[in-house]
Amino acid sequence: MTGTSAADEATVTATEVVLPGKVAPSGLRLLRRTLPAPAAGQALVRVESTAVSFAESAMRRGRYYGQPPFPFVPGYDLVGVVAAVGPGGDTALLGRRVAALTKTGGWTTAALLTAADLVEVPDGIAADEAETLIVNGLTAYQMLHRKAKVRSGQTVLVTGAAGGVGSVLVQLARDAGARVIGTANPRHHEALRTLGVEPIDYRDPELAARVRELAPDGVDAVFDHLGGASVTLSYRLLNRTGTLVSYSIAAALDDTRPVLLDFLPLLAKLAFWNYLPTQRHASFYDIWAGAGKPDSAKREAFRARIRTDLTHVFGLLRDGVLTAKIAARFPLEEAARAMELAESSGRTAVGKIILAP
Repeated sequence: MTGTSAADEATVTATEVVLPGKVAPSGLRLLRRTLPAPAAGQALVRVESTAVSFAESAMRRGRYYGQPPFPFVPGYDLVGVVAAVGPGGDTALLGRRVAALTKTGGWTTAALLTAADLVEVPDGIAADEAETLIVNGLTAYQMLHRKAKVRSGQTVLVTGAAGGVGSVLVQLARDAGARVIGTANPRHHEALRTLGVEPIDYRDPELAARVRELAPDGVDAVFDHLGGASVTLSYRLLNRTGTLVSYSIAAALDDTRPVLLDFLPLLAKLAFWNYLPTQRHASFYDIWAGAGKPDSAKREAFRARIRTDLTHVFGLLRDGVLTAKIAARFPLEEAARAMELAESSGRTAVGKIILAP
């Protein structure tokens, strides 16, 4: 269909949360900016829901590999309604609720996005519910099914099982028929048990022994978000054909040295393990792997994969297989409070911290 005349509409003023540099959460700034009408290939999305993730905590410390130079608007993903499309755009998108994986730019009331990157949210799914499953759901689903290829009857270990990714991952693993062991703060153990998880205190000095008690022959897969020494322990907890998927270096969040000095040794360690004459496998998961250059065939394949997987995850939410885990909800202008909660040791709820523009 041919496009609307978003170009004929008035410009939109967006309120944005700006990360000006390496600052404490209280250093975030709230600014207003006028957005132009969408150009060809773009859509204007009025944001209904975005969220705080580990990435923003890393970015404010300058610890996220590939982050843009300061200042910029954080926000790894968003859900909103398409208000306008550029010349030649698909008018069927107008008024539709969509999700987008953005990496940055989500903490705003309105955003200009590439229309081809938008994924429609099925009817009956609220914005906040969908938001919990964009980066977290994609990460969990692709690690479980595309990387580790977990099957029914297997046993998996999830570190950080009460976090944004972990709380989705344990649900997907249980749906796949796997037995799930999860590390978490004891305050989250009862909530995890209701999800069918066998919890272990992440601070237990005998954590490896606790896992071995539950899985004497080792586990079939470990999903590790910590990096560092945790990855070595995770690899040792695998059975003889197990798979380790590392997907973050959260343990190095507060380091002050360049992030590559933590990231490159991790990749080298994973590569070394794969050269050993064993049947074990180790890899690092990056949600942007294979994205390719704009307008390339690789980028189109990447978009198709994202759309297929996220649509499937949304379907599991709609069908009740997944439950949206919302830890807390803050207005956009209280992004500093939301980030402080996300980084606090006293956080009591399982799931995602939502920002509502």
